[in-house]
Amino acid sequence: MKILVTGSSGLIGSEAVRFFDYQGHSVVGVDNNMRREFFGPAGDTTWCRDRLVAETRHFKHHDLDIRDRQRIGDLFKTNRFDAVIRCASQPSHDRARDIPLIDFEVNALGTVNLLEANRQFSGDAPFVFMSTNKVYGDAPNEIALIESGSRWDYADSRYQNGIPEDFRIDASTHSIFGASKVAADVMVQEYGRYFGMPTCCLRGGCLTGPAHSGVELHGFLSYLIRCNLSGTPYRVYGYKGKQVRDNIHSLDVVRFMDAFLAKPRSGAVYNIGGGKTNAVSILEAFKKVEACSGKPMQWTYEDANRSGDHICYYSNLSRMRHDYPEWNIAKTVDDIISEIVGGWRTRLSEVA
Repeated sequence: MKILVTGSSGLIGSEAVRFFDYQGHSVVGVDNNMRREFFGPAGDTTWCRDRLVAETRHFKHHDLDIRDRQRIGDLFKTNRFDAVIRCASQPSHDRARDIPLIDFEVNALGTVNLLEANRQFSGDAPFVFMSTNKVYGDAPNEIALIESGSRWDYADSRYQNGIPEDFRIDASTHSIFGASKVAADVMVQEYGRYFGMPTCCLRGGCLTGPAHSGVELHGFLSYLIRCNLSGTPYRVYGYKGKQVRDNIHSLDVVRFMDAFLAKPRSGAVYNIGGGKTNAVSILEAFKKVEACSGKPMQWTYEDANRSGDHICYYSNLSRMRHDYPEWNIAKTVDDIISEIVGGWRTRLSEVA
């Protein structure tokens, strides 16, 4: 197969490049390192691109902006893609507040550019879109919660296994980022339902792994570990540090993409995260990281929470497991932390 991966130097994109390259597929990557523009030098993904070019066998990189409709169309005209994996995005709801037009252009318009090019030139190629749990806005915060010493959790038994895909996405505060991803998410579904194209929205929780260039505005667990290893104070925003996130390794995300490409559906929507078993609060993450790295966590606290932020969120994985029973979580949260610690130690030593 020939597979297009956008955002190919990012966390999920680079994992997809390695995974499908290893299987012997031809992989075309598109990435123009906008993460550096969004987050400064700490967000630069050049290091990841260079490793991919050096270590893969069937990968070709294109420095291309997905907002450029003409060049995207030309790319599809000169290639017959058998699958499209759309990972490129502006990923931070904090950053989106300052660049709402760029955020919408990248997240929504860029998605439509790719969908339409795919429809025109590779219409039967499955299209996988990395969406986000922020499409639900802050509506999950309306669920009754219980508080323990280290975390918030759902008190309502309907959500004992997490948030399902039929949870409402309107009448809530999403952040500008969440709203642009809603627009893209709905368009991906619509191209699937209206045009009959094989499409899939993956509404991600905390996607992470050792290839993550975590920064304060995006990349919770990676950035937390980077702070721990470098002795930088980690800033907690509200909710007593007991806010809960489910963490999934980038490889487990790509393994599901592979399962979908083998048995695609039209207009499919799945919540993809670590689920209840891989969910941790910030306070719990501090303890796990300290135990792994052997270094104490330095942190500060601010009462004000981020706008639209979830108090507690973990994904209900029932629909994914029903439709693709061959897939399941392979990496535990402790596995993930251990790999990220190792990854950051290597990268920090390289720049020391």
